[in-house]
Amino acid sequence: MTKLDSEPIIKPEDKETKKKKEALFALADRLREAAKEKRKRIREEGFKVVVTGKGGAGKTTVSALLARILARRGYRVLAVDEDPQINLPNALGLPKDVADRIVPLSRNVDYIEEKTGARPGEEWGVFLIVNPDVSDVIERFGVKGPDGVTILVMGTVVQAATGCLCPENALLAAVMDYLVLRKGEVVIMDTQAGLEHFGRAIAKGFKQSVVISEPTHNSMQVAAHAMRLSHELGIPYVHLVLNKVRSEKEVDRALRLAKEFKAPEPTSVVVIPYDPIVLDYEPNVGPLLDMDPKPEIVKAVEHLADLVEKYGNM
Repeated sequence: MTKLDSEPIIKPEDKETKKKKEALFALADRLREAAKEKRKRIREEGFKVVVTGKGGAGKTTVSALLARILARRGYRVLAVDEDPQINLPNALGLPKDVADRIVPLSRNVDYIEEKTGARPGEEWGVFLIVNPDVSDVIERFGVKGPDGVTILVMGTVVQAATGCLCPENALLAAVMDYLVLRKGEVVIMDTQAGLEHFGRAIAKGFKQSVVISEPTHNSMQVAAHAMRLSHELGIPYVHLVLNKVRSEKEVDRALRLAKEFKAPEPTSVVVIPYDPIVLDYEPNVGPLLDMDPKPEIVKAVEHLADLVEKYGNM
C-alpha cells in the first residue's frame, strides 16, 4: 500500500461551510467585546459548572440529575448541551418529540443572520452588523424542561481527521462569557469526552469542573487528563465522581490509578454505587428522583450538589 493510499482523503471545505465559519467567528468576536463591557458594569453572583468524562461513564446522567436537584432547591438552572450527541434533553426528561425539534444554536442560520447581517452561503463582506446582545438567546432558544430547568443546545461540528470545533466553540465561548449570572442562577454544561476542545475562552467564568469516571484503567486515564486540563485552564475546584462502583476495592484502585496518571488532588471525591435500576429508566432521570426510598445514585448526586453549592457560593 502506498503512502497516498494509506492516508485519509480530506475534502476541502465547500464555499457555504467556509462562509458559515466566517459568520460564527465574526459573531463570537463581537460578543467577546460586548462581554468585556458588560462585566465592567455587572458582577457575576451565580456559578457555572462543566461536566466531562470518558464516553459512557455517565456524565449526561449525572449532569441531568445535578441540574434537576439544584432546580428543586430553588436555583434557576440553565443546562447547556455542548456534546455533539445531544443527549441531555432526553436525560432531563424532555419528551422525545420536543427534544427532536430543538435546533442547536450554532446551526440556527436565522439567528446568525440577525446578529451578523448575512446568511451562510452569501458573501459576508467586511462590514457586519454590530448586534452583539445575546441576552435574548435563552428566551428564544432555551426550552423549559421538568422542574423548570432551561435547556440550551449549542451544537458542535467535528471535522473528520482533525477534531476541529473552532467556529462553533468560538460562538459557545462568547455566549457563555456574555451570560453574567445573578444570584441563584446556575449553568450546568454537559460537554463531550475530555476537555481538549474546551479552551481558556470557554473555561473563563467556570469555577468548577465535575469529572466523571468509571473505576477502570481507561476511564481513569481520561479522567486524570481532564483533571490536569481543568487546572491548566484555571478552573479552581475539580470534583472527581467515581460512577458505577461495586466495591471499596474499586474506589481504592481508581484513586491509586489517578495518582499513577499524575492527576492533581481533587477538591472532592464522590462515589456513586452501581445500580441497575438506572438502566430501567434511561435516558430519563426523572423517575429516579421521585422514588421512595431514594436510589443510591440520587443520594450521591445530592451530595455532589451540596459540594457544588458550597464551592459555587464561595
